[in-house]
This record gives sequence, C-alpha cells and structure tokens, in this order.
Amino acid sequence: MDKKDLVTRIARWALLLEEFDYEIVHRSGQRMQHVDALSRYPVAIITSDTLTARLKRAQQEDEYTQSLRSMIGSNNDSDFFDKNEILYKYVDGRELIVVPRDMQTEIIKLAHEKGHFSAAKTEGVVKQEFFIPNLSKQVQNVIVNCVPCILTNKKSGKKDGFLNPIPKEDVPLSTYHVDFIGPLPSTNKKYQHILTIVDAFTKFTWLYPVRSTSAEDALDKLKVQQKTFGNPKRIITDRGSAFPSKAFGGYCTNENIQHFQITTGVPRGNGQVERIHRTLIPVLTKLSIADSTKWFKFVDPLQRILNSTFNRSTKWSPFELLIGVTMRNKEDLHLRDLLMEEMTEELQEQRDELRQDAKKNIQKIQAENKRTYDRKCRNAPSYQSGHSVNTIWDGFEIKA
Repeated sequence: MDKKDLVTRIARWALLLEEFDYEIVHRSGQRMQHVDALSRYPVAIITSDTLTARLKRAQQEDEYTQSLRSMIGSNNDSDFFDKNEILYKYVDGRELIVVPRDMQTEIIKLAHEKGHFSAAKTEGVVKQEFFIPNLSKQVQNVIVNCVPCILTNKKSGKKDGFLNPIPKEDVPLSTYHVDFIGPLPSTNKKYQHILTIVDAFTKFTWLYPVRSTSAEDALDKLKVQQKTFGNPKRIITDRGSAFPSKAFGGYCTNENIQHFQITTGVPRGNGQVERIHRTLIPVLTKLSIADSTKWFKFVDPLQRILNSTFNRSTKWSPFELLIGVTMRNKEDLHLRDLLMEEMTEELQEQRDELRQDAKKNIQKIQAENKRTYDRKCRNAPSYQSGHSVNTIWDGFEIKA
C-alpha cells in the first residue's frame, strides 16, 4: 500500500497498536448489535403545539383578549369576531388574529427572524396575519435587542456617547499616561518592548526599553522616574496584564497615586500615549530598516527630539513647558525630518477623515432634501415633437 492510500486515522491506530501482540478477529454485524443500541434505540419525542393552537389557548387565558371578546355581543359596530374559537379583527378587509399579550413579542420575533428585516418591513410582515396594538413601538424594542442585528448591522450616523476629556491641572507631572509598545525585534540585551510615559500637561515623553510587559518592568521604570521627578497624582493606563496586577495596584496605593484604567476597546481614553505610538512606530521602523534589532539605539535620540519639538496642542515644546528653557540639542536633521513627516501624515489622515465625514453629512442632507421635495412632485411627463404645451411666462412685462 502506498502512503497516499493510507487513511491517517487508521494509520495512527496501527502505529499505536504495533507495540501489542494481538490477533484481529472479524465479528459480524449480528453479533455487534449492542454497539448500535444507543443511536438506534427508540425514544419518545414530545412534539410542540402548532402556533394556532397555542394562540387559541393563550387567548383563553389572556384578560385583554377576553375583554375584547366580551365586546362582540354588546357592540354591533365592533370589528372583533370569533372564528373557530379564535378571536379575529377586521382591518382593511382582512381577518387578523388578535395576539394575546404573552405572545406578542414571540410573534414579532418570528416575523423579524425570517430575514432580520428593518422595523418597517417587520411591521408589514406581522400585519399580514396578526393584530397587535402599539405594534411599531414593540417592533422597535424587539429589533433593538436582536443579537444578530446588533453584531452584523453597521451603525450609521452619529456615534453614541460624547467625548469626555480628562480635566488637566495647570502644573506639570500631575498626570501620567502610561502604556507599552511592542513586541519589537529582540535586541542583544533582550529588549522587546518600550514603556512610554507621557506627562498629560506638558506632553513630555519618557521612553524606556524593557524586556517584557510585566508589572515588575513597569514598576522598575516608574521608580527610576520617581528618583528625579517624584510621584504623579494619578496614572492612566489600559487594562494590559501589568496594570490590573496586585503589584502595580499595591505600588500606587503605597505611593498615594490614583490609578485609572480605561475601558477595554476604547483606546482614546489613553489617547495621548496612543498618539505618541502612532508616530513612534513608523519612525523606528524606518531608522532600523537595515537591521531591525538595532532599534534600541534610536530610542534616546527620538525622545530628545520629541521633547524639543513644537507641540500643536500647547504651542510650546514639552521641554520648555517642563524646565522653562529651550533644550540644547545636537541637531539631527534626518531624525527631525522623519518625525515631522509622520506628524504631518497623521494630520493629513485626520483631515481626510474629517472631509469624508463632511461628504457623508452633505450626501445625507441632500437625500433628505430630495425626499422632502419629491413628496410634492410627480414624474415629469414625456413630451414628443408636435405636442402642445402650456408654459407660464415669467419675463418682463412689455409696455407699449
């Protein structure tokens, strides 16, 4: 037998059984009936009632439906009537089943789940066979809570929730934004990540190469920071494995530091450090393109240039706001050009996103204006050569 003819499952069993001394004996199906017993043994199956039967029983138990049924004999103008012991209502010449309250949500769900239609279409499907008071409101409630629709439908229009900027004090070193970046190619010193710390007020940035994203590495660098700058009042982080740890929480408690962790999946809560990372990653990539493991040697020069470069938010460089003087720095035009290039690209991307949003808003308003205008109009007639038409002259009055 060739290898290509082997069934891998059988081959694995053959290899496993090679270490045993055994004899294969054929056993006919008549002697193996007990093996198939579980799959072939008959069991009692409880069949569910038909929808009509359930509606009939639910109507009999529903006070609302019974109150409507009591109107049939006393009010000759009533649109309600009994048919086969089920309460119906005449609506626009159609006979619709009156749905008891306990089954209204179920009926709407059945109609909606035929194709997960919009509210208007779901309402139309229900109205073909059933009568439910306040149908529009109930359809909206069902669709809002439909899990497949929530997961697959792309929300249009404005996003939910307003931006809540974190109040900033007018002094440096009060609030730190902290996060890791990486993993990066491992260096000779086994560095694979960078711990980034950003002062919320001055935008001063510290970049610390670290070996891992553990709480121990984060705390080591915060203690280095503490030797020169003391403690901040609060630290803002994401929920990466280092920051919710007992060690990190204990450090913040002992040092009287408030620790705020942003909501998972909402990186804008720690947006200052995220913006630094968006600039840092491409610049480091370009600088170390010849040897990706040499990114480590560019971290310190990048930190100096970041802190000595004009900041768009504050209109000053971070170093000037923190120290009060201009940083004396050996000019590295290549590094500065790369940094400015990335910052410019980021601004252009933001501008393009704003323009796309503006375009969508304009198109939305145009569509609304068209719908409003078209309600008062109809299709223009098609004229052929030789047809007589009547026109209104809006020109100037001709005087003799």
